[in-house]
Parts: sequence; structure tokens; C-alpha cells
Amino acid sequence: MILAIVLLGYLMILLDTSIVVTGLPAIGAELGLDPLHLSWVQNIYTLSFGALLLCGSRAGDTFGRRRVLNVGLLLFGLSSLAISLAPNAAVLIGARFVQGAGAAIIAPATLALITEFFPEGPQRLRATSAYGAVAGIGVALGMVLGGIFAQMLSWRVGFIINVPLAILLYWMASRVLPKSVTKQGSLDLPGTIFSASSIALILYAVVMSAEQGWGSPLVLASLIAGLVLFGVFLWNESRATSPLMPLTLFRDRSRNAALVARFLLVGSVMSYFFFATQLMQDNYDFTPLQAGFTFLPMSLLQFFSASFVPRLSRAGFSNRTLLISGLVFMVIAMAGLAFIPQSAGITASLIIPIGLLGAAQGIAFGPLTSMSVQGAQPEESGAVSGLVNSVHQIGGTFGVGVFSALAVTFLGNSTAPEMVLQRAHLGFFMSTLALSLATAIAIFFIKKQKPGHQA
Repeated sequence: MILAIVLLGYLMILLDTSIVVTGLPAIGAELGLDPLHLSWVQNIYTLSFGALLLCGSRAGDTFGRRRVLNVGLLLFGLSSLAISLAPNAAVLIGARFVQGAGAAIIAPATLALITEFFPEGPQRLRATSAYGAVAGIGVALGMVLGGIFAQMLSWRVGFIINVPLAILLYWMASRVLPKSVTKQGSLDLPGTIFSASSIALILYAVVMSAEQGWGSPLVLASLIAGLVLFGVFLWNESRATSPLMPLTLFRDRSRNAALVARFLLVGSVMSYFFFATQLMQDNYDFTPLQAGFTFLPMSLLQFFSASFVPRLSRAGFSNRTLLISGLVFMVIAMAGLAFIPQSAGITASLIIPIGLLGAAQGIAFGPLTSMSVQGAQPEESGAVSGLVNSVHQIGGTFGVGVFSALAVTFLGNSTAPEMVLQRAHLGFFMSTLALSLATAIAIFFIKKQKPGHQA
């Protein structure tokens, strides 16, 4: 049941990351939001989630996993209820901020349960492979459900379903997880302030760059301030008695490489979703609902390929080999999206590359997660889980913000179908380069498997 808590909790968070995307037009029409305020329905969740992840992760180590997870579920459930009943934009956006805070607690707490209850080796790999499968299917499933609810029922249904899910998870956690024990030490308050503010400023700069460009004084000021505060955060962590993010976690070269590869992989895939959604609707005349369903085969293939990873491991394939293989096929798939012309037909230019991308991601994601948390001490399980989730969240936001801003900078922001196609192909090309870099990092910086060990 512990793995069920992990997977259901993570799925709930992922659904709310994407379920709002296909429902945004309906939300804007009902509540009278202009495009700027409408974008913040998604952006405020991203900012809150990313900024508070490290704090949420370390809180589990300090105050007990079950207690902190239940607090996160309470915040997430109540904020979801508030969103579903929101009478205006202010309530909606405020509740989305609280929902992001709840997600920042739930995500690392669930991943830490894998580190805590599944020993390294086959058990850990099975758990992280399942975690990777959920990571793939969650985002696409959210887009499909968001389209169904917005078109056939109401966008509010996409949030109200979180309430019974949160209640179920609260009951499961209270029944299965050991009673929370508060450990000696306290939460690193200066580290919490410096990390949250620095990450929030950096993410704000990335988000606003898509609207104002990287030359905007506001964007530059936010980015510089965020980087300076992050430097202060690292200085504080080197001196803190109970650091929010122990710098000892970065002594492992393979973990560092896995984290960088994850940043590039997630940034590439989230950027792909951003460009592909526009491409389908503007060039292939898909409805939002049809576009959402197009992502479903990709997610199903990712789910099934991830389920084979433990078998491949038992057959003698190391985590490193599986990761590199998955990344290589992701490069091939993304290159297909970038270079196969639309004239080749929808199957060759879109469907086959999307399917290959999903299958390859399913192979890569579980081993990547396993290597990111491998070797962490039990008292560091929350910290390393928060680090992995932070890299994941920031990588996705960075990929969409930077790649979309570069595409507009080079090609303009015309909504003509041919320009949408060119921007999408440029975005896929940038994702291809990022995935190629991730592959090279995995090859040269992740240690090879030692005999008798799973690397």
C-alpha cells in the first residue's frame, strides 16, 4: 500500500499541473479573465510549487513523514475545493498558490517513501520504474481529462475530484505509515527563506521572459536577484547545522550527472508539449480535446515500456545502460519531430515520433530517478527527494520559458499556421540538442556498473 500512496499522490499532483491547460479557455470565459491573468492561473501554481519544494522536503525529515504528508494533503484538498467553488479570479489564483504549496509538500514526501521503504536494488528499481510510468501518463492524462471536463461538464470538475483523492490518501497514510516522530534539530529557517525567494525569482524571470523577452529590465532584475540569493542560500547551507539541502548530496558524481540529465530531459519534454499542442491545433486542425487525446498513446507506451524496465534489469541491463538507451531513442524521436516535414503525412511527421518518444522516456525515467536518490542516507531521504523534485519542476518551467522565448525571438510571434510550424520545429530542434547533451552527460559522467552492483 505504500507504493500505492506514492503513485496516487504523485499522479494527483501531475494531473493538476496539466489539467488546467486545456481548461484555460473555459476558465477565462466564465470568470472574465484577460490573457495576462489567465496565464497566472498556471504560473502561480508553478511558482509556489517550485519555490517551496526544498522546504517541504526537509520538513518531512524534521517533523516526520506521515505528519507532514497529511498537512500537504489537507492543504491540497482544501485548496482544490476552493478552486472548484471560486466565484472570481482572485479566489482562484490565491487557491492555486496554496495548492502549489500543498504539492510542494506531497511530491517530495511521496518520493522519500521510496527511498525509505524500498531498499536499493530490484525493489527500488521496480518502485522508481512505476514512479516514472506515472510521471509520463500523468501530464498527458491531465490534458485529456481537462479537455473532457471543460467541453462536456465543467472545468471545475477537474479540481473537485482532488477532494476525495486527498481524503483517500490521508486515510491510507494514517493507516499504513509509521507514526510520525519529530527528530532533533529544527528546520533551516534562513535556508528556507533564501531558497524559496531565489527559486521564486528565477522562475518568475523565466515565466515572464515568454511575455516580455529576456531584455526586459523586470526579467533581468528578477533573474539577477534570484541568482544572487541562490548564492547566499548555498553559503548558508555550507554553515548551517541542519541544512535544508545538505551540500554533501553533491559529492556523488553520478547523482550530479543524473540531476543535470533530468533537468534537460524534463525541460525538453515539457517544451515539446507546449509546441506540439499549438502545432496540432493550428496546423492539423485538431480540437483541444483531440489534441489532448493525441498525447494519450504516448503516455500509454511510456507506461508499458516502464513496466518492462525491472525485467530488463533482471536480464543484466544496468541503470546506466537503460538510461543511455532511453535517451538515445528520445533524441531520435525528437529529431524526427524537428526534421520530418509535414508533407510526409501525419503518421510519419507526428504520430510515430510521439510514440517513440513515449516508449523511450519510459525506459529512461525509472533508472534516472533511481540513480538520483541512490546512496542517500535515511536522514537525507527527504532532502534528496526535494532536490530531485526541484530539478524536475524548475527544468520543466525553464524548458518552456526559454525555448518558447527563443523561438519568438528568432521567428516572431505571428499566429499564422506556417509560423507556428516553424516555431514548433525550432522548439523540437532545441529539445533535440538538450536531449543530446543529456545523453553525452550520462555517457561520460555516470559511473559504469561495478560487478555485482546495480549502478
